Amino acid sequence: MSYGERRTDLAVEARELWRRSAADTDALAGVEAFESQEEGFGVTTVQVLNEEGQKKLCKPIGEYVTIEIGALLRREEDAFARAVGVLAGHIRSLLDLHGDERILIVGLGNSSITADAIGPEALRYILVTRHLKQQMADKFPGFRDVSALRSGVLGTTGMESAELVCAVTEKLRPDRVVALDALASCSMDRLCRTVQLTDTGIVPGSGVGNHRAALNRETLGIPVLAVGVPTVVEAATLAIELAERAGSKNLDPSLFGESGDMIVTPRDIDSRVHDAAKLIGYALNVAFHDKLTVDDVDLFL
Repeated sequence: MSYGERRTDLAVEARELWRRSAADTDALAGVEAFESQEEGFGVTTVQVLNEEGQKKLCKPIGEYVTIEIGALLRREEDAFARAVGVLAGHIRSLLDLHGDERILIVGLGNSSITADAIGPEALRYILVTRHLKQQMADKFPGFRDVSALRSGVLGTTGMESAELVCAVTEKLRPDRVVALDALASCSMDRLCRTVQLTDTGIVPGSGVGNHRAALNRETLGIPVLAVGVPTVVEAATLAIELAERAGSKNLDPSLFGESGDMIVTPRDIDSRVHDAAKLIGYALNVAFHDKLTVDDVDLFL
């Protein structure tokens, strides 16, 4: 999504940009936002309520939960377990889990490009149970039927991710789909430091302007939860942000030329993607399987 000259996939950033540019900062009708602290982590919930809010934020109607995970990078005590608990709670809530729902988890992105590998990397930490539930369900009480799909990218598979996911969904008949992907932010401060959850689904590749077919309730016929971590920022967007911090205003993005289309990512992106992917994988396991703890997941993996 491009807001003015700044591209971001985060609803919380889209709201901030709108309020910063609006003459009346209280005029964001159709959008509500709530901030809270959960287990030491900042949580911001943005709700796009109607078409007016959708038009202003350029985000589909639905709920967007952004969890700040900077404590993980600082290696605070018990930060991982606490973050898993917070994330798992919101996953359960947004997916409205009550019984024996069958879950399909889709890892979007290119595993050969580190900044785009959040989805495939997170699948490494997923406890897949579909085969176990089918063959010996009585041995696994409290576990849901979970399967995982690494969709790859169009350039290596010849198939749109949406085409592949639709085909698998039609065959497996899951009750819920969870799509994992890397996102784009408009601020370096949020790269790999936030996780966004939304019940609106996702458009793969939109973070870098490479829009593909959407994965959502309309295309799949079932609820879709999108889980994303911002890993990149557009060069023009970053330049504008840094210029504003230095006191410059109204910078013309056309001055950047082709350089403005470059994608910037942190120098330690390898470790950051690993940490974020592990967090997401563990949180999904704890969310889907009753009474499972972080130590239990360690044992199973």
